[in-house]
Amino acid sequence: MSYKMMYFNRCGQVIKQKKMTREIGELMEYLHDALYGTYHRSELLRQVLTEMEWRNENLNVLDGRRYCYKGLRNRIALDGSFSSYEYLQGALFRLQIGFDQKRIDAGIVLITSQRSEKSKLGTTEELAAREMEMLKPTIHLPVLIVLFDLGRPGKLYEEHRPDENHEEKQEDEYQESPIHLEPEMQAA
Repeated sequence: MSYKMMYFNRCGQVIKQKKMTREIGELMEYLHDALYGTYHRSELLRQVLTEMEWRNENLNVLDGRRYCYKGLRNRIALDGSFSSYEYLQGALFRLQIGFDQKRIDAGIVLITSQRSEKSKLGTTEELAAREMEMLKPTIHLPVLIVLFDLGRPGKLYEEHRPDENHEEKQEDEYQESPIHLEPEMQAA
């Protein structure tokens, strides 16, 4: 399991009340399995959310605008990006709008846990906790922040590449064994 779930503002209680604990856990496992080491994460994310029935409702944040959540189910909205940790604040803002308009009861933010090794701000988990503290009372919705370690894009494909030092035999190098047919097959 290469993700970390961080609950803020009673989000765990809201998820339990809505009986979504198992569904959210299964979704996070599936997202990790489907996206680890891949290149085209946004399209795969949409496919997983559609398959897990998180894209069946109206995903608009504001009527008449193109801003949309990534997913919505049982009044829990899902937003995020795996390309940059900095997407956290934008996602929190969109979720807070939906919460203030009474469209959602809680939010989930999906972001990458990978940051530059040169960062002096501590771990991604520490940074997310500090930012949530700094954003109070502006951001007060119940929110679950999920930090994913999805590996380096393309790593999955590199793992399945044949070894360059591997030598493959050509078809004509194999000795063909004679085919032995059953007596019934020979008569046919």
